[in-house]
Amino acid sequence: MSIDLFDINSLLSNEEKAVQDSVSRFVKENVNPVIQECFENHEFPSELIKPLAELGLFGTSIDGYGCPGMNSIIYGLICKELEKGDSGMRSFVSVQSSLVMYPIYVFGSEEQKEEWLPKLASAEAIGCFGLTESQGGSDPSNMKTHAKKDGNDWVINGSKMWITNGSIADVAVIWAHTDEGIRGFIVDTKTDGFVANKIENKFSLRASVTSELFFDNVRLPADSVLPGVTGLKGPLSCLTQARYGISWGVIGAAESCLEELLEYTQTRILFDRSLDENQAIQIRLADMQRRIVTSSLLSYRLGQLKDLDQMNPTQVSLAKWNNVRMALDVARDCRDMLGGSGISAEYVPIRHMLNLESVVTYEGTETIHQLAVGRSLTGKSAF
Repeated sequence: MSIDLFDINSLLSNEEKAVQDSVSRFVKENVNPVIQECFENHEFPSELIKPLAELGLFGTSIDGYGCPGMNSIIYGLICKELEKGDSGMRSFVSVQSSLVMYPIYVFGSEEQKEEWLPKLASAEAIGCFGLTESQGGSDPSNMKTHAKKDGNDWVINGSKMWITNGSIADVAVIWAHTDEGIRGFIVDTKTDGFVANKIENKFSLRASVTSELFFDNVRLPADSVLPGVTGLKGPLSCLTQARYGISWGVIGAAESCLEELLEYTQTRILFDRSLDENQAIQIRLADMQRRIVTSSLLSYRLGQLKDLDQMNPTQVSLAKWNNVRMALDVARDCRDMLGGSGISAEYVPIRHMLNLESVVTYEGTETIHQLAVGRSLTGKSAF
């Protein structure tokens, strides 16, 4: 049975459908067989990085430099299909594409683009993005990491927290205070003074690498700075790109939960009939479908606006807030409806639910996005 009651798939072009189908097959054949064990063992399936690159999934919206130059709908569909497997898979691609390749492409020099974008597209290099700090949270301007000029060089000191890909990255895009304002730096992770420690004991995004970064007099040449931007506009514009992908990705997590629950309720017999014959069950299933359909239409429209260069950050805030909340609620309800089986790793809802507890927090908490929408409506900032 189809859970696409509004036939959203019919809105897609042949190219969009082809890419979605290829990523869906990749997830079913390569991600699903290993991801439960990876989650349990707190490991990222690094053997899948090269195959992801071979599918052309890094920097898909970038034109040139070894990137395919596809539209925003395709990037959204990629995120959706990857997150059907696990939020950690989508997070990896989000960071590589939206938080590392995007700022280099938009704010970097031609030399920086030519050096790094082909390597990142082919997975010859893995990237990470350093903005968040332990004391900063939702206030990125509160960062303590700073870079100072020393002759022609820059010297960075400070730390970053909750950094996806941090301890497996070859290059880091790091944001730091300078005398000129907040600037972005391209940091080779082999540079003396750079240390990345993997964060252990997570109950969420366990199949993803999360790290803390330290900079102890990290000396960089003058051409390490991103020349095209100064101030918080730089990192915040990167987060807007990543949030767009998240709004699509979490739909995949919700669909994964609902599809498994539909199969379970068809085969689970209680009081001489299948669960899906009960009114209470059907009402809850229908409510999940309502939420998934409305979120899907929201992200599809957002993708159209993005391709028209008409998307604004408030629209992205509304979509990220709405869709992650939707997916988390669906995952929780699916876990509940599975009964005792709902706490078993043999079923996907609890894994998606635990992952989404991070997704609802990172790239701007739910409250931050609510206040962004409120500011747009009232013209007054309540931050």
